[in-house]
Amino acid sequence: MKTITTLSDLRAARLSLTGTVGLVPTMGYLHEGHLSLIRRARVECEHVIVTIFVNPTQFGPTEDLSKYPRDLERDLGLIEPLGVDLVWNPSAEVMYPSGYQTWVEVEAMTRPLEGAMRPGHFRGVTTVVAKLFNATQPHKAYFGQKDAQQAAVIRQMTQDLDFPIEIVVCPIVREADGLAMSSRNKYLSEAERKAATVLFRALSAAKDLYEGGERDAEKVRGKMKEVLAGEPLAQMQYVSCADYVSLEELREIKGKTLLSMAVFFGKTRLIDNFVLG
Repeated sequence: MKTITTLSDLRAARLSLTGTVGLVPTMGYLHEGHLSLIRRARVECEHVIVTIFVNPTQFGPTEDLSKYPRDLERDLGLIEPLGVDLVWNPSAEVMYPSGYQTWVEVEAMTRPLEGAMRPGHFRGVTTVVAKLFNATQPHKAYFGQKDAQQAAVIRQMTQDLDFPIEIVVCPIVREADGLAMSSRNKYLSEAERKAATVLFRALSAAKDLYEGGERDAEKVRGKMKEVLAGEPLAQMQYVSCADYVSLEELREIKGKTLLSMAVFFGKTRLIDNFVLG
């Protein structure tokens, strides 16, 4: 496994990889969710590239860029046994050199949900992913379902810009009590960690309502809000019942549907989702 920091070294190393290449883009501080993406890529592709880059352009002015957890040595130790060919760990200066001024922006589907709460976030995401795609030239790229809107936006960008890349979205990996694995979980106090299981309970209650025959989207949203309201440490930012592809809020549930939410526990903001149909 080679660890590379410069773009020129990455391009040289990429030329040596013949056959299919799978890309797993990460921001580091890896957990089992990330490792499941790498394992999937290893099964489906002849070579695997992992990128580790905490992308400053997707953080808002009030968000936790400086506090975002970083531990490269730990990450490399987790990756090493998985059969990865290359790890690219560029600096911000490599990704955004002096004078940088070009951005990639997906429009309509970045406006609701995370886009409404975090202005500019998706512009940073799509720009950095486009740059990672150009740098690594993968055949497949692997993303987690936990960031459901991000996956949808990247699928749209890939289609619109004619990248010859298959976007593979892998299932959420959860703790035993249902909490979705996230690098941000480490910020939770013991009480907040216990309270955070309410996300899974709220989504499960909404899914049960749907499986019982309910198709009124507002009633499904109402069930999620009701469960969240029962947890004093949970401060709801949004709940959504939206079309899986367009992310437009639904009145009636038909076909594939995304249930999602963002909730604060103290200063820590967590997101989670279920897919119906």
